[in-house]
Amino acid sequence: MDVVTTEEPSRPTPAQPAAPATPDPRRSGPGQRLWAAARQALPALVVYGVIRLVGLLTVYLWARNVGASASDRLTRYDGNWYLAIAQHGYDGYEKTQSNMAFFPLYPGLTAGLDRISPLSTHGAALIVAWLAGLAAAWGLFAIGAHLHDRRTGVLLAALWAAVPHGVVESMGYSESLFTALAAWTLYALLRRHWVTAGVVCLFAGLTRPTASSLIPVVGLAALIAAVRRQDGWRPWVAMLLAPAGWLGYLAWVGTRTGRPDGWFHIQSAGWGTSFDFGDYTLHRGQAVLAQSPPPQMLIVSVVGLLAVMFLVLSVLDRQPWQLLLYSGLLLVTTLGSAGYYHSKARFLLPAFALLLPAAVGLARAGRARAVTVLVALTAFSAYFGGYLLLIWKGSP
Repeated sequence: MDVVTTEEPSRPTPAQPAAPATPDPRRSGPGQRLWAAARQALPALVVYGVIRLVGLLTVYLWARNVGASASDRLTRYDGNWYLAIAQHGYDGYEKTQSNMAFFPLYPGLTAGLDRISPLSTHGAALIVAWLAGLAAAWGLFAIGAHLHDRRTGVLLAALWAAVPHGVVESMGYSESLFTALAAWTLYALLRRHWVTAGVVCLFAGLTRPTASSLIPVVGLAALIAAVRRQDGWRPWVAMLLAPAGWLGYLAWVGTRTGRPDGWFHIQSAGWGTSFDFGDYTLHRGQAVLAQSPPPQMLIVSVVGLLAVMFLVLSVLDRQPWQLLLYSGLLLVTTLGSAGYYHSKARFLLPAFALLLPAAVGLARAGRARAVTVLVALTAFSAYFGGYLLLIWKGSP
């Protein structure tokens, strides 16, 4: 007898709901990408803003207690030169200290905001500096997150806000603007966005003379890419754009002064600065450490030594060569120049990549330890910022 077997008819499997499609960032618009990047960077911007707000409140309360104006103190010394350029333009070469020593982008932005807003020139200068500080914090976060993780990016921005001379980031000075442009230039280089790197470096060259430490990095990276025939014509464009702002301003000053080395002559003859391969810095630092110096001079010496130490740590950590070269050139430019020893820690503010080893270490140390360190650094930075503006008689 044959055995007949029957099989149950297969039941149709119920349709599964389709998983939501992940948006492709390459297909999203510029506004969407910018909004997504801002959301990623928000913790870094908040932490940076809180640290700098503590510093500003300290200056405000301290100034009020001694009958001084916080706004005036935040735009003193070099800030007064920038304000004069924003209000009246550049002076003649015949002056002993010509304001053509100061590069034009920061006072130009100040003048532009002054004209289109109800702010005073003082207020416009501070708003430009504060916005530039936030842009710099964003750039630092982007680099830290790109090389390591988000926590490292947040801590890198926080450490930069809490350095001893962090108050300068909130003053009417050009350091914040230059740091922002340098950070975004280096980030673009790390991502091989050549045209962006060239354009942003062009603006950095219009901001501070220390763009001479950034331009070679862009040029060398673009040259390597061009020799390897990577990314087509874009590296060549970056090579052309990167030095254009810096060289353009030096050429303009040369035309105004009637001599090709006009800007360098103004620096040496009018402002007493020149490059002596570090002889002045070494001897001045030895004199400071051998005496009982005021806190400002001692902190400058300590910052200089720490900067060299952090450069060595950066090499040991195998940072990308673009960051190492930028930090090294900025150190050589700052410590190798004669004059203004008391301001060398301020001149090193744009050397943010030197803080990357500390940010990585804090990120690995855990939240509680990182918060403890940041609180202590913030307290010292706030006090020292008040000291610089209300007790110290020289420029920061």
